[in-house]
Amino acid sequence: MHATVTIVTYHFVRDLRNSRFPAIKGLDLESFRGQLEFIQKHYTFVTMEDLLNFLDRRIDGLPSSAALLTFDDGYIDHFTNVFPLLDEMRIQGSFFPPAQTVLEHRVLDVNKIHFVLASIPEPKRVVQSIMDAVNQHKAELDLADVGYYWEHCSTGHRYDPPEVIFIKRMLQKALPARLRVRLIDDLFRRYVTPDEGAFARELYMGMDQLRCMHRHGMFIGSHGHTHCWLDSISPEEQEREIDFSRCFLRDLGVDTDNWVMCYPYGGYNESLLAILRRKGCRLGLTVNVGLADLRTADPLTISRLDTNDLPKRPDGASGSWTLTAIQHNRQA
Repeated sequence: MHATVTIVTYHFVRDLRNSRFPAIKGLDLESFRGQLEFIQKHYTFVTMEDLLNFLDRRIDGLPSSAALLTFDDGYIDHFTNVFPLLDEMRIQGSFFPPAQTVLEHRVLDVNKIHFVLASIPEPKRVVQSIMDAVNQHKAELDLADVGYYWEHCSTGHRYDPPEVIFIKRMLQKALPARLRVRLIDDLFRRYVTPDEGAFARELYMGMDQLRCMHRHGMFIGSHGHTHCWLDSISPEEQEREIDFSRCFLRDLGVDTDNWVMCYPYGGYNESLLAILRRKGCRLGLTVNVGLADLRTADPLTISRLDTNDLPKRPDGASGSWTLTAIQHNRQA
């Protein structure tokens, strides 16, 4: 029996051209419609419960071309654009909102970076702001030279040019936390908006919207509490993140005895995996690119594909993989 599933990851899904931020890195709504038609034609949609039932041996196997859709970060796009289409086509989506965005109306640092980049015509301006901050705080924070940071933080990414990946890596992880936060907040206020709370209410779903999707058969899982790199904090902090997130799921009406974790940024380590096993997590979704083999893989380190790995139109005429390549990888 088959045990392989193609899990596809989505983030922003919107009418990009007519949105306030047409430069945001997301999937255009019409392309999303095309991908749904493509997947429906060539695959068989399964639910998260199907995967959990397979792991529990309640079912013997999955369809030969099983596909599952996942949506990270809890964006309002998922309620207004994605959910109506999935509901109409009777497809289950699995949604992973960070608790803090919903409960505290905070904009994730990663999203602040996204919208700064979408608001400026030239990323070199932000690169220069980061380099100026490094030079200013070099002695105080024992920082490396800007040349070192450029060499190590501007290369090796599938989608972004060097300036953009430098900005993301420096502001997400490379710089000390207190300097990163200060820089991100300053850039967000300068280029996007000084009203973070109002922006968060526009950007993310709320409790009522998540409960509505859950009532209509969508799956809701954990994306942590603060959307931090979970592999970069202590085991005690990891446990707090997971406990807060499980309380959030419980308030939504989610079964916290059969819950699923989606790692922010794909970050996990052995201490986190031990905590998840102890707290009854059944599946862990990574950003490792590949198909998920539930028979051989650790259930807490499951691979996924990004939406960019699928054609943008149902005929396979665009996108980074051709139909032939997708079929080959599906059968591998």
